[in-house]
Amino acid sequence: MDGSHTSVSLRRVAVHVWAVLTLISTFILLCSGGIVTSKGAGMTVPDWPTTYGYNMFLFPLSGWVGGIFYEHGHRLIASWVGLMTMILAASLLATEPRRWVKNLGIIAFLAVCVQGLLGGLRVTLFKDEIGIFHAMLAQSFFCLLGILTVVTSPRFLRGRWDVFLPDSALKKLAVASTVLIFLQLGLGATMRHEHAGLAIPDFPLAYGKILPDTSTSAIAAINEARVADDKVPTNALHIWIQMAHRAVAIIIFLAVAAVAWRAFTNPIARSARLWAMIWFLMITAQVALGAWTIWSDKAADVATAHMALGALSLIVGVLFSFRLWRGDEAGRFVVPDRPPVSEFARIA
Repeated sequence: MDGSHTSVSLRRVAVHVWAVLTLISTFILLCSGGIVTSKGAGMTVPDWPTTYGYNMFLFPLSGWVGGIFYEHGHRLIASWVGLMTMILAASLLATEPRRWVKNLGIIAFLAVCVQGLLGGLRVTLFKDEIGIFHAMLAQSFFCLLGILTVVTSPRFLRGRWDVFLPDSALKKLAVASTVLIFLQLGLGATMRHEHAGLAIPDFPLAYGKILPDTSTSAIAAINEARVADDKVPTNALHIWIQMAHRAVAIIIFLAVAAVAWRAFTNPIARSARLWAMIWFLMITAQVALGAWTIWSDKAADVATAHMALGALSLIVGVLFSFRLWRGDEAGRFVVPDRPPVSEFARIA
């Protein structure tokens, strides 16, 4: 009996470790995609699923030059993440007793398949709009893997992960802030794939004003100066998309600040203070990186770091919200840091 229990425990640990590795690989893939976009290498390989007529996995190293290196490398990393996700889903189906966790594994596998297809269609159909959906599905997939990593962890199975006491206001603030971050990443993806990333070249003002002039004459003057500086012309839509990105950034900063304030002022939320503070510091750094992206004339490394920290801010928000939501189950615990064995351990 003890040997059987040990075997089951080892299998669960192995699945959790694989989930962690898949999550890390997916973050590397997100960063790789950010580099591809920041360096303008998205269409340096014009065919798919082949690479200049070669089988993707047999493309000669001598051809890995310039933008091809980033785009082809991104495809290989994506293939590896797809394989890891397939193995993770199969492992969950074979060993996981909780049906809802099995279902999450199936959803993750389907998502990575759709993600690969969207990436291919972006190339073959040459559609920037598909790139936006591709980017947003990548963020959603990353967060789903984060939840799978948590729910397969020994700490979660022992009922010691979701020990936050319920605070309805904090929970709603965290969820609302997370939704705003997701929408903000969508605006960022739109700017990148519509090539509107530096439609406004100054910060914190916009063409020297709080609200830019986007009249026909103003746009004509702006584009005359941009062309003289060897920059791509812009338009009013691109400018207002970037203004919306800035406005939502301010709202997110204030919302996450409110989360931290609630966690530190409400005694019942004391167990959530570390998460709230880490999240607030991440958002503060993200705002700084956004400004630096503009001041650096959208340097590829800075823009990629901005995108990567945005993804991390989103997954922290998702896991924080998930933990607060599950915290309703912990309301019966007298001491939140030392709960008894919960029902999650018994049904796992």
